Amino acid sequence: MQFNFLNDVVQMARQDMDNAGYKQLTTPEEVDQALGQKGTVLVMVNSVCGCAGGIARPAAAYMANYDNKPDQFVTVFAGQDKEATARAREFFTDYPPSSPSFALLKDGEIKMMVERHEIEGHEPIEVVQKLEAAFDQYCR
Repeated sequence: MQFNFLNDVVQMARQDMDNAGYKQLTTPEEVDQALGQKGTVLVMVNSVCGCAGGIARPAAAYMANYDNKPDQFVTVFAGQDKEATARAREFFTDYPPSSPSFALLKDGEIKMMVERHEIEGHEPIEVVQKLEAAFDQYCR
């Protein structure tokens, strides 16, 4: 019974990101292709925790409609697509593994990160404001 519940939670979390317009990266090769390109990309490191569902994914969905936006919106799923997540984290130099989290990259280089401690216990609008500031700075 618990296995089916977890599968349902994972599927709903994936669907939230699909509905928001984020591309799911499930392999290291997909990560390299998306994050190694010229331009800007927002990576949402998804997870099944409550702060992902109640704060991070709603913030992610909102950001897909912001005026200044990156060239790509992508997501990796911590604990599910382990190799893809590990590869994405190699791009997040100087940041420890954190999920949920957001990373903004430009031309393959990390520009800013919103880590779990900046998500958990905060309101979605606080996360949105951090992302808006980063988009305004790097996505013009």
